[in-house]
Amino acid sequence: MNQANIWTEKYRPIKFEDMAGQQEIIKRVRSLVQSLNIPHLLFAGPAGTGKSTLALIVVKELFGEKWKENYLELNASDERGIDVVRQKVKDFARTKAIENLPFKVIFLDEADALTREAQQALRRTMENYSNTCRFILSCNYSSRIIDPIQSRCVVFRFKLLEKKDISKIAKNIEEKEKLNLSEKALEFLYEAAEGDCRRAINLLQATASISSNVDEEMIRMVTSSAKPKDVKVVLDYALAGDFVGARDKLLDVMLRESVSGTDIIKAIQKEIWNLQIEPEIKVRLTEKTGETEFRMIEGSDEFVQLQSLIASFVLAGLGKS
Repeated sequence: MNQANIWTEKYRPIKFEDMAGQQEIIKRVRSLVQSLNIPHLLFAGPAGTGKSTLALIVVKELFGEKWKENYLELNASDERGIDVVRQKVKDFARTKAIENLPFKVIFLDEADALTREAQQALRRTMENYSNTCRFILSCNYSSRIIDPIQSRCVVFRFKLLEKKDISKIAKNIEEKEKLNLSEKALEFLYEAAEGDCRRAINLLQATASISSNVDEEMIRMVTSSAKPKDVKVVLDYALAGDFVGARDKLLDVMLRESVSGTDIIKAIQKEIWNLQIEPEIKVRLTEKTGETEFRMIEGSDEFVQLQSLIASFVLAGLGKS
């Protein structure tokens, strides 16, 4: 295979048994496919957990060589208006399949980005063309899909991949690409990917482009994440009552490591529970950390919000929290 390929595509599973994680879902979907008659499906869950991959496997298993003629894929976040449902989806749905099966398949990726009007139109289309077309919808949040569509689908909820699943994928790539992946690197890869298979593979490819010997430090460099020991120094300064020292160290970490405010927040969140302080104070600081992250996501200045958070740690250290 071409070495220039993106690894997420190069190592995308092409059969049910190739998939890592989601074993219960795969078992149930496989039995539906083997009956050669699938209902409308709704795959809901976080990014990088195998929703689009499973949809492709379903179509290829159903139609074999002629899957492309019987399959329409639309990304609803790009084409989210009612016109898409009225034109592209309807035009494809009303024609018969070019195969032994009586139906074709439309895959709507990121369906939760469809407007409510488009979802209402889609509901009618799913109803009217159920004889000639099946829909597979994928979304991150099923709560954003209107109830009439959910009631017409069999809903499968995907979970974040576990450590053993990420390790299985990484070890397969390690073998195929002739890499040398240390145990600590595997551990950190799982932590950095946070259960997202796509992110794990992209991190591995970016790191492997530097060297075939992949260690924890290299992955950390690629992710630009804050080192726990650096974050601990910031918090130690703060708990000792040295606000200026903590602030200067924080600024140094953010600039030197090119770490974003939200990544610093996540590192602080993990480090809170390793601090030698009262459990009640840990809970209050965790609450304050969550509030700070919310403000940053809403658009507040990262460094101002982080300084406010450090001030809370200073007060906690002085017994005024």
